[in-house]
Amino acid sequence: MQLIYIGNILQNKAISPTTIDTLSLKLREEGHVVKCFSDKKNVILRILNMCFGVIKNTNTKLVLIDTYSTTAFWYSVLISFLCKLLKKQYILYLHGGNLPDRLDKNPKICNWLFTKSYVNVAPSEYLKYEFERRGFNNILLIPNSLEINNYTFSNRKPLEPKILWVRAFDKIYNPLLAVDVLVELHKKYPNAELCMVGPDKDGTLQQTKQYAQKNNVEVVFTGKLSKKEWVKLSVKYNIFLNTTNFDNTPVSVIEAMALGLPVVSTNVGGLPFLIDNNDNGILVAPNNSIALSTAIDELIKDPVKYNKLAINARLKAETFDWLEIRKSWNSLFNTIK
Repeated sequence: MQLIYIGNILQNKAISPTTIDTLSLKLREEGHVVKCFSDKKNVILRILNMCFGVIKNTNTKLVLIDTYSTTAFWYSVLISFLCKLLKKQYILYLHGGNLPDRLDKNPKICNWLFTKSYVNVAPSEYLKYEFERRGFNNILLIPNSLEINNYTFSNRKPLEPKILWVRAFDKIYNPLLAVDVLVELHKKYPNAELCMVGPDKDGTLQQTKQYAQKNNVEVVFTGKLSKKEWVKLSVKYNIFLNTTNFDNTPVSVIEAMALGLPVVSTNVGGLPFLIDNNDNGILVAPNNSIALSTAIDELIKDPVKYNKLAINARLKAETFDWLEIRKSWNSLFNTIK
């Protein structure tokens, strides 16, 4: 299959790799010819480059478009409209736990956008459910993937909380809550640790540093790390904390599960579709530092439950292995003429 892939190629600009960075490589390994747009940092130049890529490649009839819920949503609308003018098929690849809100806020635009696509690929049961319950029936589930052999399962014997948080610093991911959790844990575990990995996205990194200092807790901030770097770092920690207010099916959480790190997460968006509470992770109400710290405390005190969650989490992560997920992408492309 020859296709144009539209998305934000920003991994070389101090921002974590996005789906287009990783999936495009995997599709090329499968033998597909993939042309990606755009890596321009300036938003206007990026959109113009996306449009140019669609117009220039006249013989490429399929366009895959990463579709987000925030401001990047509008480039999906523009490129989809351009595809219709040029008689190109387009597939929308859905991202962002807040996309259902976009469906409700812009119903007319969304109805045109998502019904005119060849298919809408949902990476989670959550987004598939939210779209289908609003009447969209052209939704195909293809989960996010990882290469499971790159994640070594570790048997940990935790005596006190050593917490790892991996995400871009953005207010929707609520990084300040992680500091609040550490403050609560210090009441029982004076040596509890928190390491926060990720690039700054909206100024929240500096805000989180100041918040930790204000609360007199020491937090390790690594900045952006490569996947290999943070996976190597993870052996020093025994709990993975996810504090987000909105979410889909975050790859970082799946990766933590693959590593044998029990996940304690807010119960939002697609997380309950990924985590079975008290079976392969723990879910608690959002924005509740006491509930999160209590869940972590109980895991540290209960090694049997800790080990059960770690093993079951690994088994769940194995279902996202690329060797399985690639079959779905190839089957989809085989239906397009």
